[in-house]
Amino acid sequence: MLIFKVEIFYKQFIMKNILFIIAILFAFSLNAQRSNLKNIYSNNNKIGIGTSNPDELLTVKGKIHTQEVIVDLKGAIAPDYVFETYYKGTSELNPNYTFLTLEEIESYIKENNHLPKVPSAEEIEENGLSLKEMNLLLLEKIEELTLFTIQQQKEIDLLKEKMIN
Repeated sequence: MLIFKVEIFYKQFIMKNILFIIAILFAFSLNAQRSNLKNIYSNNNKIGIGTSNPDELLTVKGKIHTQEVIVDLKGAIAPDYVFETYYKGTSELNPNYTFLTLEEIESYIKENNHLPKVPSAEEIEENGLSLKEMNLLLLEKIEELTLFTIQQQKEIDLLKEKMIN
């Protein structure tokens, strides 16, 4: 009977200590997780990383390292209107777009120190920039440059032909 009581006491002692050890490990685990996430905040259903005052659904104050970013272009118009305007004279995609001449672009740059439609350094400093808008704008400028290059190549070929003849 005494052995049986000692056995029960021993089992109860082990169970209590195991529960105590588990409780301590659980507390350390929670604390360790909390300390790893000390720079993540939530405010008004918005998440801030590196800021306690997020102003968007996700606001990150600091660098982001990623392999890829996908920007949803829903509602945006891809700049195919550049080619459409150049070759057809007008665009159904963007009827307000005008293809500027190199002279017009040069005049604008001399006066404003940046490309037409592209925000100035001051504007970007003040307002930031939208990757979606900037990528579409840069694609528009690349398409314009491509057309100017094609036009210049035609002129070069014509001059070469005149020199040979």
